[in-house]
Amino acid sequence: MTFRDGLAEAARVLELFRTDETCLKACEEFARILAESFRNGGKAMAAGNGGSMADALHFAEEFTGRFRNDRAPLPAMALGESTHLTCVSNDYGFDFVFSRLVDAFGKSGDVLVLLSTSGNSNNLVLAAEAARERGVKVVGFLGRGGGRLAPLCDVVVMAPGETSDRIQEVHMTVLHLAIEAVERELGL
Repeated sequence: MTFRDGLAEAARVLELFRTDETCLKACEEFARILAESFRNGGKAMAAGNGGSMADALHFAEEFTGRFRNDRAPLPAMALGESTHLTCVSNDYGFDFVFSRLVDAFGKSGDVLVLLSTSGNSNNLVLAAEAARERGVKVVGFLGRGGGRLAPLCDVVVMAPGETSDRIQEVHMTVLHLAIEAVERELGL
């Protein structure tokens, strides 16, 4: 595939998402509950595996650092601290790396953002279950039908696309737009 073909494919997938009213409503709902959480003293937590974890880290730092303009930091964290991941993987198993952090830090009014191109990762499913037990809103950034994670989410942002890279590109675009919407909603 040439660069031109790859860019055309990326644009096609993004256009499918852009013209789907269900997708747009999910984006608006995500931004709304995130702004509401911040306004009421809550925090955002984010997690994923592999490239989706990189997106979770990027998402969190846009709130604690800055997006486009200087502003006060907002409480957001990616659930990916390396010593925690290796400790829990070794002592309890990889399935529990995120749920134990949700157990430790999740409070009613918080938002857990889970990123997965398949929706079938056990560690994300267990994190969603832990969040629901604590009154934490769960937002899934998913693809390929959403897998086992979709029914555990309060909001599902479902990216079209057949490959993980195209799904993740939609996810990151929406995450950036949501950050912009949250800042606007909070008057930042």
